[in-house]
Amino acid sequence: MKRHLTLIMILAGALVGTVTGLLLFRSDLFRSAPPAEPLKELSKAAPGAEPPHIRGEAGAPVTIEEFADFQCPPCRKLHPELKKIKDEYGTRLRVIYRHLPLSMHEHAIAAARASEAAAQQNRFWEMHDLLFEQQREWSAVKDVRDLFIGYARSLGLDVERFTRDMDGPEANARILSDQKRAESVDIRGTPTLFLNGRELPAESMSAEGIRAAINAALNGKAS
Repeated sequence: MKRHLTLIMILAGALVGTVTGLLLFRSDLFRSAPPAEPLKELSKAAPGAEPPHIRGEAGAPVTIEEFADFQCPPCRKLHPELKKIKDEYGTRLRVIYRHLPLSMHEHAIAAARASEAAAQQNRFWEMHDLLFEQQREWSAVKDVRDLFIGYARSLGLDVERFTRDMDGPEANARILSDQKRAESVDIRGTPTLFLNGRELPAESMSAEGIRAAINAALNGKAS
């Protein structure tokens, strides 16, 4: 009899434990997710390099400011889409490029310097496009210097000056200024886009999402 009573008590305890566990599990299912981080804004950000690299007209009603890394694969994938969108919207859109070379990418800073050296001969955007288009090529080599010099030559740049400017203080200063702008609003990854000073959420980081945000801004709605 005592043995049966003990067995019943054990089974009852196990049942209570199971029910309690199920209730706790169900409560976890319905627990609210942690709140998403608020979208960042550039209104109080550090200034960044001046003048910035701008593709488009100064009076455009919509400005996209991109923080990117030339060796970042998602940035490379975004590049042709963003270029196409700029062409579609014409004078209604301008795009600003900001350097944010990430430490995980071995050649990111060298690529940023190459773009700045080209900028000193008024060919920033041509080098910008080439670096993204040829990203797989130069990312795979140990020493990128000769490749970048070859890119400069293909763009018709003064190669001697380009080589000198890649290592010059102006290129480094501009990259550092852009990095400080990113750090001042805690931007940690690339690509990060801001539309009229407000960060685009992750769900808008597609060609369709970017177009929708631009259209909303043009129609006077919040992006």
